Order: sequence, then C-alpha cells, then structure tokens
Amino acid sequence: MSENKNDLSPLGRQLLGHAGIMKFFTQAEFDAALTEAKAEIMAIAIQTTKQALLIEREECAKIAEEYKDGLERNYSEIIAEAIRNRIPSQRQ
Repeated sequence: MSENKNDLSPLGRQLLGHAGIMKFFTQAEFDAALTEAKAEIMAIAIQTTKQALLIEREECAKIAEEYKDGLERNYSEIIAEAIRNRIPSQRQ
C-alpha cells in the first residue's frame, strides 16, 4: 500500500493513467504543481505592475514638462526628472 492514503499505488496509476480515461495525479503532485503555478502568476503580476508604474511615471513627467510655460524657468524639468527618478528604472 502507498504511504499516503491519497496516493495511488503504482499499479493503480499504470492502469488508470494508461487506460486513456484521464491522467491522475497524487495530492502531493497536484499541490506542487499548484504552488509552482501560483508563484509564476505572482511573478508575472509583480513585473506587470512594475511596468505599469514606470509607464505612469513617464506620462506624469511628460505632463509636468508640458506646463513649463506656466512655471518658473527649469522648475518643470526638475519636477519631471524627480518623477522619473523616484524609483530606479528597470528597463533593459
């Protein structure tokens, strides 16, 4: 018998897995695959969020530059540069 009551015996896996019915996974295999999928999803979400923030920051800097006529000389450029440098760029 297998160590975990949720695991299939090798014979059970062979019969059910090769019968063309469906592929079976043990609970441990499923949990491992689910953990890996969650980690990949989180990594993609974090990277996407970083990229969105950088795009938004660049657009804010452009807006600051557009209003330079109404501000003191060079003040809008200083603001734009401060916005761009708030978080170091991750662009490659």
